Amino acid sequence: MTTRETVMDLLRRIGEGDPERIAELYAEQGDWKLDWPEAEHGRAETPWIKHRSTRADAAEHYRQIGENHVPGEAGTEIERILVDGDDAVVLGEIRQTAKSTGRAYRARFALHLTVEDGLVTRHHVYEDSLAVAQAFTR
Repeated sequence: MTTRETVMDLLRRIGEGDPERIAELYAEQGDWKLDWPEAEHGRAETPWIKHRSTRADAAEHYRQIGENHVPGEAGTEIERILVDGDDAVVLGEIRQTAKSTGRAYRARFALHLTVEDGLVTRHHVYEDSLAVAQAFTR
């Protein structure tokens, strides 16, 4: 599959919400970073916010997102997908509701992916971390 085809398949699977199926598109080992302040990584309120490195970590990331948000109260608007060789950048906005507080939030994001042999080897997320953190603060 091409980089664009892999990214489109990944986004479709994320929309379907099955962590194991999503993780199938990640390499066994990869470079996964979230651009949040390091002191905010691994907080009990937002356990999915941390760097990761394996396919199993990817599945856990999507599982934790599902566990900490209100089902059916989510959406993602993809504004643009830019592809250059093995690299792709996805620009958009997510809408979620924090399960622990009931607060809805919107966060703009940029997702930088690298695809090699049909698998994601880099997953770097740049998002409005303040909007997310405020939704989970009691």
